[in-house]
Amino acid sequence: ANAVLDGDLDHAAIIDIAASLEGHPDNVAPSTLGGAVLSVRTAPHRYRSTPIAVHPSLRFVFLVPDFEVRTSVARAVLPATVPYDVAVNAAGRAAALIAGLQTADAAILGPALDDVLHVPFRRSLIGGYDVVTTAAIEAGAIGATLSGSGSAIVAVARRDVAEKVRDAARDAWRSAGVIADAFVTAAEPRGATIGAAQLYNERVRT
Repeated sequence: ANAVLDGDLDHAAIIDIAASLEGHPDNVAPSTLGGAVLSVRTAPHRYRSTPIAVHPSLRFVFLVPDFEVRTSVARAVLPATVPYDVAVNAAGRAAALIAGLQTADAAILGPALDDVLHVPFRRSLIGGYDVVTTAAIEAGAIGATLSGSGSAIVAVARRDVAEKVRDAARDAWRSAGVIADAFVTAAEPRGATIGAAQLYNERVRT
């Protein structure tokens, strides 16, 4: 809309508006800036976002089952509060996730992918979750967890074992009676988005 209407909103303003509508910046920040992004809320409906350089040796293995989990359902199973020690643990893992993605240090990244805020409550919504994540790790993945609120699962692996992880985790899900697709991606470089104005103009020309 900003591009089509020749608006003067910068990236930060777009993120603030969209995140306030959705309730979080998890989707809009990387969609706007490209690649992996860290966003921090600084005030109601205000965020600071910065791209994260993901180590080039890492690959993301996505496993997508033939069923969906509605976000509203995934949110409904979360508790209103968590114990203080769980919150402290989660904060440490969030910091470790950034460091682990940047350095590809499995000793840091592995525990960071073992989520303590969402997965313990949402895993029951994902039939075969434990089977798939275990298969991914046994095949060489650094870790595996829910992708967003599910139903997809994402594993992080080094480039040389990513396809092995993909095949093992997909086959494990299928063995559990769930039809699933799987694919491997590399991290996008920072800022790797097609500008909305550019995309709009290309479509107009064609």
